[in-house]
Amino acid sequence: MSLLPRSAEEFSSADYWERFFRKRGEKAFEWYGDYNSLCGVLHKYIKPRDKVLVVGCGNSELSEQLYDVGYHQLTNIDISETVVSHMNQRNAECRPDLTFQQVDATQTGFESGSFQAALDKGTLDAMASEEEGALAARMLAEVGRVLAVGGRYVCVTLAQEHVIKLAVEHFAQGWAVRIHCLSGQQSEDSDSSFALPVFVLVCTKFRQAPPFAVLEMCQGEDGAPTRLASVPELLSAVKERQAYNLMLHKLKGGTDASSTSSLTLCHAATGQPRYTLTVQDSLPSAKLPRNNHFAIFIVPQGRESDWLYGSPEGRAQLASSAKFKRLVIVAMHRDQEYEDMQAVQSELSPMVMELAPPGMPANQQVPFLSVGGDLGWREVVGRGVSALTGDYSVEDVRGEDGHLYRRLVFMSNAQLVQSESRLQATATASAPKKKNRKKSKPPVSEGPNVTGAKVRSVDRGFLCCTHHEVMVAGLAMLGTDAISKKDHPVSVLLVGLGGGGLPQFVHDFVPYARVDVVELDPAVLELAQTWFGFQTDERLKVILGDGLEHITTLESEGSRSFDVIMFDVDSKDTTVGISCPPPAFVETSLLKKVYNLLTPRGLFMLNLACRDSSLRKSVLERVQAVFPCVLSRGIEGEVNEVLLCCKSGGDDNKPHTILAALQQTAKELQKRLHTKTQTASCVPQIDITAMLNDLKVI
Repeated sequence: MSLLPRSAEEFSSADYWERFFRKRGEKAFEWYGDYNSLCGVLHKYIKPRDKVLVVGCGNSELSEQLYDVGYHQLTNIDISETVVSHMNQRNAECRPDLTFQQVDATQTGFESGSFQAALDKGTLDAMASEEEGALAARMLAEVGRVLAVGGRYVCVTLAQEHVIKLAVEHFAQGWAVRIHCLSGQQSEDSDSSFALPVFVLVCTKFRQAPPFAVLEMCQGEDGAPTRLASVPELLSAVKERQAYNLMLHKLKGGTDASSTSSLTLCHAATGQPRYTLTVQDSLPSAKLPRNNHFAIFIVPQGRESDWLYGSPEGRAQLASSAKFKRLVIVAMHRDQEYEDMQAVQSELSPMVMELAPPGMPANQQVPFLSVGGDLGWREVVGRGVSALTGDYSVEDVRGEDGHLYRRLVFMSNAQLVQSESRLQATATASAPKKKNRKKSKPPVSEGPNVTGAKVRSVDRGFLCCTHHEVMVAGLAMLGTDAISKKDHPVSVLLVGLGGGGLPQFVHDFVPYARVDVVELDPAVLELAQTWFGFQTDERLKVILGDGLEHITTLESEGSRSFDVIMFDVDSKDTTVGISCPPPAFVETSLLKKVYNLLTPRGLFMLNLACRDSSLRKSVLERVQAVFPCVLSRGIEGEVNEVLLCCKSGGDDNKPHTILAALQQTAKELQKRLHTKTQTASCVPQIDITAMLNDLKVI
């Protein structure tokens, strides 16, 4: 039969504790740990000569053990007559000075300032749920009254949110508040084998309130205190430790390939994130070498957003390839310095061993794995702030293929690469170019960290995103004659600029093409021009504004039409199941406006990223209701797909007719792109035919 309360409110009930101790009988109940697990921190704050009030003593052996090591001025109080009588009888002969009294902790009757310490092991937790915290608040006020100046309230607690918030807010003004996290202090067979860690709250009474709050957090009994600026920050630190221990409890219970756990390790001195650890277990059916229990994989710097490391599917594949029962995947954070692999291993080893799977031998060697044996390379070359999206970082990284890439990352979603371009090295012989670059640098961004005899520039002929390649290849659906007519050039409207790689490629390599780009965020245009080589002219223009409003205005005016309209815009709302485009862009009313803006030969191209299968089905049904011919091209290893939608429903634009003719028009488009290299600074690196091979009829 369980002896723990059925509900939190029972903790503060005198009747409950009477029943509890009658059922418990002679056996001591060590609420949240015994003397051996708590003595280190207790001796630090309570001295043998102190007069100590033990609040809610129960039948714990803690007071007896403290008495036996020299603490002879202990006054024990409890609400239960049964336990008080029992404890007095138990200690009458062997500990005659150890007294137990039936006293209400909210009104003790003791003189003010008569104790140097008050010890509470679980009593605050028991009382905090009664009367919406009012009962516990009266107990804390009474403890504060009976403590002398310099006295300490030492409370052993699980620090549930409502409990620790009540106590910290009560003592934050006029007292010093320090919290020790004693995670891992309980023994395997302890009565209190909680998943949550045990905390010790230490509140020291000042004669005069300091001009600022003294709020500190310590890891373990001897950990150096970390000063927190506010009560919410201190409560957040407690939550982080609880979350970590809950994760450890789960991981120690067994392996589970269907779910992953992750945590962030911060720099002790600065509090800045330093490592993110993701635990990936192999499937139970996986055939693994007998001794392959546990390994650590270090993700190369700058590569944490790659599909293999940044997506659940990729990490599962990585774990399967590594062939270990449990793999911890470690990502390093930007703005942190890492010496070498050996230094990272030494820094991580004490922490990651806590994540080992159950059943691993104690002396098992744990390998650290990596790509090529090094830490990779990342250089943050610029930063800025968008009024719409917040902080962003522009960084150069070395890819798996050895090439350098430039990436745009918004800090609000640091695991997602917003835009990416491949870099090429160019000589810096031209001084005017360097001066012009400095002049064009926006005030919100830091300049590039250029070292050596070469500077990195964007290769405008290389598209990093496969969905961009598919969109370019989709131009073949316009037909051979439409691609290179100087008197009737291809007209493109693109919603969503990003780094500008897609519109720049169309401008540079599609003969005579005219491209209008609608971009909501002025900061995105600024950084595209500064860091990603984006250049506007009479054939490539950017309209700053809302894409939805712009399309509505164009359609109502009726003065313009486009051969191609592309949507390549992401959604900032992570609560919906569609990340690209925002849901408003695939409403039937807007799709009809897009249809009306297209020329008779026109194409609508949509980059769709939707993990919700029912929502995806709904989007496809809406698109099909507006466009008579819809083709889809999935992107391998990603959730993205590109929809290619024809306005015309004639025989030439029947799905199977288009697919049959595409092979020839793809070759023609490939030739036309290559002829444009005479005036462009880069060579287009795209295989049009390959991009169209896997088209499917919707």
